[in-house]
Amino acid sequence: MVLPPHQRGNLTNAQWQRLKPLLPAQKPNVGRPNNDHRTTINGILWIARTGAPWRDLPERYGAWETVSGRFYRWRRSGIWEQLLQSLQQQADAKGKLNWEVHHVDGSVIRAHQHSAGAKRGS
Repeated sequence: MVLPPHQRGNLTNAQWQRLKPLLPAQKPNVGRPNNDHRTTINGILWIARTGAPWRDLPERYGAWETVSGRFYRWRRSGIWEQLLQSLQQQADAKGKLNWEVHHVDGSVIRAHQHSAGAKRGS
């Protein structure tokens, strides 16, 4: 199935069903209800995938201030770490994790501006 361009990179229904029970309540005990978690997470995924600034977030994901605010609030409170640990535990229990394989993506490691090459003839 080919997804329309505006849905590429969004959570699939299967992914959402695994993630949804691990998230904080959609409606907090006090204050205003949160914007839809799935839409907000899809906005965060869009930012992570594109590398765009928060202000360039498409409107379909909600106000950029709301999406970025949720991302940083959940980071401070440890929710992202809890989600990762829970998903890893689930996958490990099903035998879907190989703890012997590791990957480091060096494309995000910055190098000094002069590290591209050494002096010639040395």
